Amino acid sequence: MVEQDGQDACGSCRDRSRTVFLIGLGANQIILLFVHRVRPYDAGVTHLIIPASIDWSFPSDHATAAFAIVAAFVLQALPRRALVFGAMALLVCCSRLFVGIHYATDVLGGALTGIAAAVLVRAIYREDSRLDRLATNIL
Repeated sequence: MVEQDGQDACGSCRDRSRTVFLIGLGANQIILLFVHRVRPYDAGVTHLIIPASIDWSFPSDHATAAFAIVAAFVLQALPRRALVFGAMALLVCCSRLFVGIHYATDVLGGALTGIAAAVLVRAIYREDSRLDRLATNIL
């Protein structure tokens, strides 16, 4: 699981990252069924500079996806990738605030959902298991 010349020793790292990504976004959809937070531009708090979104504000899917991938790399002990993707994740999150589509707590909630998904996958994912084969076939 240690990086060697840009390659990771864990062959399933990409599969795990994809699985974390999908579980995080799936969790967001469940949260959206119960939490109906109006977007800041609809509440008159910000001015939107991109096209409006049709769903609720909390949590941020972009933050969930970005931090799910970062957390997967952290948990796989891939520090260089985690740092690079972590910097990009922070830029993504800042951009969601800048364009006026999310509150800061939407982004924070999304980041926490992504991290939670990574921890969950780390706890239950085993190579060559039924879940591994299912995830690999789907992805």
